[in-house]
Amino acid sequence: MLKCNFCGRALSNIVADLGMSPLSNAYLRADQLLLMEPFYPLAAYVCEGCFLVQVPPVETPEHIFSDYAYFSSYSESWLRHAENYCNAMIERFGFDASKQVVEIASNDGYLLQYFHARGIPVLGVEPAANVAERAREKSIPTLVKFFGTETAKEMVRDGVRADLLLGNNVLAHVPDVNDFVEGLRVLLNERGVITMEFPHLLRLMAGNQFDTIYHEHFSYFSFFAVEKIFAAHGLRMFDVDELPTHGGSLRIYAEHASGDREVSPRVDALRKSEADFGVDSLQTYSAFSEQVQATKRRLLDFLIDARWKGKTVAGYGAPAKGNTLLNYCGIRTDLLSYTVDRSPHKAGLFLPGTHIPIHTPEKVREKKPDFLLILPWNLKDEIIGQMSDVRDWGGKFVVAIPAVEVIA
Repeated sequence: MLKCNFCGRALSNIVADLGMSPLSNAYLRADQLLLMEPFYPLAAYVCEGCFLVQVPPVETPEHIFSDYAYFSSYSESWLRHAENYCNAMIERFGFDASKQVVEIASNDGYLLQYFHARGIPVLGVEPAANVAERAREKSIPTLVKFFGTETAKEMVRDGVRADLLLGNNVLAHVPDVNDFVEGLRVLLNERGVITMEFPHLLRLMAGNQFDTIYHEHFSYFSFFAVEKIFAAHGLRMFDVDELPTHGGSLRIYAEHASGDREVSPRVDALRKSEADFGVDSLQTYSAFSEQVQATKRRLLDFLIDARWKGKTVAGYGAPAKGNTLLNYCGIRTDLLSYTVDRSPHKAGLFLPGTHIPIHTPEKVREKKPDFLLILPWNLKDEIIGQMSDVRDWGGKFVVAIPAVEVIA
């Protein structure tokens, strides 16, 4: 029996069933294309007790994250977001050389580098050794560990306590959310601040962003659910920001339950907007799957029609969300010849499941496709700017989320 990752209640209510899919970051080399490739059920459930939306684990975190293909520093807009965050935290909370900043899932040092440049002590915790090595090359000290209660206790024994404890897009990747949040409590200094960023479930559903559902994302949070989880571990929310990143994210601010920071009016405002949306009603979730299926049909209609008309379609990007979309829709090289990506860690590989080849962006300029399907739709403005010369030969851009749209 499937049980809720937080409260342990039995899970039976499906939010979206996306069929069978490989791990979304399990990119393939050419010599692996004829080997057996594992596919797993991909369905998101909602707990009728705490309303946490979740995907049951099918693989261990060690298998998924120990060698990772995602490097944050290849997105210019994400780097700007990280630098702006650093400046805002220093201005608001007065962090200086006497304070300790710790980032969980610190990737290649994309964010901590900005605190480091301001003379503030930093420490990253990153499970992927290949990614952590890039951070160390930037002089960002990084522990190669999975974070949880035991890791937090080890860090405290080694004299580490966090004045700012942050995690961007890691909370959703945690299979044992109770162990993770308890670790945050253990590591946080008495007057410390926690910030966590994650895609907002309300925006996911309102924006039809079902492609952000994949096996590496174990949980999908409303403020309603995440506040319950943090409170259960002695942590209180005192502020929240609604961000445009990843199609709509939350940045939550938390402290120890004994803290006395004033609670921002944004907290009550968000509670109300979520209640109005119906995040605590099963009926809200049952309606979501219908729009997911409609998006699949519309994207296939577009691609098939383009083929019948002799048009060529290429992809831009090789993100995890793109792999969810392509595998759910059953799209292979007969409809999408290839995709391109700026990351040298992906170029030359093949997308999991679909076996669509990944090239460098120069391939687009060489082949001049009629349409360029942007798979990381949350970065569409950045990508259209980088690839503006597509218009020189009459090419057009396409996004599939929240609905199929051609951008001339």
